[in-house]
Order: sequence, then C-alpha cells, then structure tokens
Amino acid sequence: MADWHTTVTPPALARLLATARLPEPATTRRPAYRTLAGQIRLLVTEGRLPVGARLPAERELASALELSRTTVATAYETLRGDGYLLSRRGAGSWTALPEGAPPPSDALHPVPPDEQGSTLDLGVAALPAPQPWIGQAAARAVELLPHYAAGHGHYPTGVPVLREAVARRYTERGLPTTPDQILITTGAMGGLHLVQRVLIGRGDRVAVEAPSYAHTLQALRLTGARLVPVPYSWGPGARAGEQQWDLEEWQRVLRGAAPKVAYVIPDFHNPTGALIDEEQRRELLAAARAAGSVVLVDETTAELGWGVPQSTPLPRPMAALDRAAQVVTVGSAGKLLWGGLRIGWVRAAPALVRRLATERVYSDVGTPVLDQLIAAELMGEPLQAVRAHQLDRLRATAHAFAAALPGHLPGWDFPMPPGGLALWVSTDGLSGAALAQAGERAGIRIASGNRFGSDGAFEHHIRLPLTVPAAAVPAAVERLAAVAARAAAGGRLGSADEAQPLAV
Repeated sequence: MADWHTTVTPPALARLLATARLPEPATTRRPAYRTLAGQIRLLVTEGRLPVGARLPAERELASALELSRTTVATAYETLRGDGYLLSRRGAGSWTALPEGAPPPSDALHPVPPDEQGSTLDLGVAALPAPQPWIGQAAARAVELLPHYAAGHGHYPTGVPVLREAVARRYTERGLPTTPDQILITTGAMGGLHLVQRVLIGRGDRVAVEAPSYAHTLQALRLTGARLVPVPYSWGPGARAGEQQWDLEEWQRVLRGAAPKVAYVIPDFHNPTGALIDEEQRRELLAAARAAGSVVLVDETTAELGWGVPQSTPLPRPMAALDRAAQVVTVGSAGKLLWGGLRIGWVRAAPALVRRLATERVYSDVGTPVLDQLIAAELMGEPLQAVRAHQLDRLRATAHAFAAALPGHLPGWDFPMPPGGLALWVSTDGLSGAALAQAGERAGIRIASGNRFGSDGAFEHHIRLPLTVPAAAVPAAVERLAAVAARAAAGGRLGSADEAQPLAV
C-alpha cells in the first residue's frame, strides 16, 4: 500500500493543473493525454504535488477537466510507464518518482546542508540572524528559563512576556493592542494555516493578490479553497516601486464573487515589495465590509521598509482602519529577527484568539518557550538597532543588484521597491520555469514567477531575494546570466537529457 501524504480531490488537482504550464511544442500539436501527463509530471518534479499523493479516479478527473476518460487513462498509463505514478487494483493511483531520480527540488525550500557549499541559493528569501544581538538575547533567555521550566511549558496563546511585546509593537505602529488580542504561533505559516483551518472551508472562495506569496497560495489550494486572483495595477509609477491595488477590480471581485476571505500583503508585498497607502487600504476594507468578507492581512514583511526615508511616516496597519472587526492579521519575527526562531503571531479580536487557541491544541499545543523568550528580548530595547542592521543589509543588496543586472541582463526589468525581501524581475520573455530548470542543473536555485500566481501567470518573471550578501551579488549575477543564456539556447524549458553541466 502507498504511504499517502494526502488525497487530492478532482477540483483541487484541476486548479493545480491550471498553474502547470508546459512549453509549446516546436512542431506538431501535443496530444491531450501527453499534455496532462506532462503537467502532472511537472507538478511532481517541482514539489507542488507531493510524492505519494493519491490522485482522483480516471472517471472523476475526466469529469472535472471535461476530458474523455480515455485521455485521462492514457495519461495515467504514460505516467506509470515513466515511473511517476503507481497503481494498485482497489487502492487507486498515487504519485511517485522514477527509481534513482532525485527528490523534487523547490527553490522556495531551503538548500539542504550538504549542498550549501555547492549551490547558489537565489530562491529562499531569509536573512541570517543579527549578531551580536541574537546571542545576547539567547543568553538572557536562558537565564529566564528556570522560571518557566517549573510548569508544564504549554502556552496555547503564547508566553505572556512575548504577547505583551508584540502588543506593544503594534501600539507603537499606530494600532492600540492588548495582549489578549495576540496569539503566538509557530512561525507565520503556523498562524496562516491555523486561521485558514478555522475560517475557510473546502470550496470557499478566497480573493488573492496576483502575484502573491507562493506558500500561502499552495496551502490554500491544498485545503480546497477556490482562489480568485486580483491583479496589481502596473501603472507608470511601477518603476518607482509604486504598484497599487486595482481597486475597481477588487470591488468587482468582492461584489461579484463574495469571497469568504480576502488575503492581502499591503506592507512591502511578497514578491513585489509594494507598499499600499492608507487611502487604498480604507477603500478595500469598505468593499470587503459590504461583501461580508474577512480581510486576512499578512504582515510578515511589515518591518522591512529599507527604501523608505526615516522622515516619511509609514501607513498604519490595516487593522487600525478597521471599524467592523473584520481584519485578522498575521505577523512574524522571522523576516526581521531570524527565521530559525519560528515565531509568528495572529492579531485578532479576543474571542477569535480564544477560538484559535482551542483549535490549535489538536495539532500544536504551543510554540517553544525558549524561542519565545529570545524573541521577547529582541523585541525590547535591541529592536531598533536590530532593525537598522537588517535594513542596511537589504538596502545594500538591492543597490548591488540594481548596479549589476543591467550590464549582464540588459533586457530584464524590475521596479526598485520601497522595501521587502526581494526584487520582482521581468525576464524579457524568457520562461521563469526554464530558468529554474537550467539553474537546477547548474547549481543555482531560482524562484520561477509562476509559483507566485494562482493561475500559472507570471511565467516571464522570477523573484530575486535580497538576502544574498551585497559583496556576492556581482558573481551571482554573472552565474545567473550564464544560466539565462543556457535556458534561452535550450528552447525555453529545454530537455534534461540534452543538458550539460554549466561551467561557472
């Protein structure tokens, strides 16, 4: 029997397949069964469809995709022949990898420790821990630990001292907050998953920005939510990092689709770095209130305004503009302090915080106490120095990319954002998936733009993280340019059988 990680429903697989775009064949049209087999194979090799996932029965998938059962059956048989599908009578079919094949690679997942010396990571956007503050905070936390060690160590809503620190930081940013409005979670993704589990049911519509954060989009797909993308407005101000919400489209979607939740990242958006002004925030909240939609605000990058002058006030958090308790906010210490702490939080009405705490104990009774104490120390007196240090790193890397990219890749274009962890780069018509595949063979992790779209859009984009040390950027861009040349020469996606190692 297969050790199934998950059972993929026909609608969920249909939505994933819509994001798996294959290169157009150079000559004759590709048969439908080959297209379907190629899409499933792509999803498996990219890690977007887990190995061991049970696929729908042929008849069910054929109905969902409006294809003939023969087409689906032939696609499944092709996948079985290639080693990407296993089947057993009475047990169904589940995804697999051919014998000897490497595990699925995903540029958005950390490079394994044994590959860190040989792989250039242009996928994961995460800063190193700030020194010496992290060590000092850890030492102080160890001193405080005996006080907490006398009890059971389970804090479903979080250690009080950290809840107080997070509430205080919200108050400083213009949103008065009390500790009972804060739930500490195991990373921001832990908070997002928890909110999704409580607020979103299978088949519920969720309006999302296009592009948006890849991991959240994937989590929503796998929980059975129906994503409704709302594109950004890419006006003349885009080159100055002035992307804006397309409010007319948001109003149309909220009015017409009546989504259960609207998921937005208004502060130094991932992946574009855009910052939304207060007036737009108010208008979106008004439209969501009229539609009865909860607004789920992702603030994981809210402290990363490296391109905003110190004299310029930042917009207040969206919840500060909320008059109907319709905003639920998820935040994180991971982007500013250190991802290794795995500290996130949810800010919501106290009643919802209690409900979330009750729900989480069935899978996660609390976040590690020592990590919470370290985060609480860092969010105290050292916070401003830590923030300045991390913003200096991001700013220097952004400027290094801005200096190096035009010389090596003159057709590529990107707005210089006011903050965030990445540059959102248009690749002059070159497939981001082709770049990612060529990079994998050359020892470079590249995050393809289609991972950040809910419908396979943004194929001609990549996300470049600003977490590469500034001094390493020129060499990284040289290697990236060599990969781009290889991808272009290989007919966009190329063929793994024809690939040769890239000397860099």
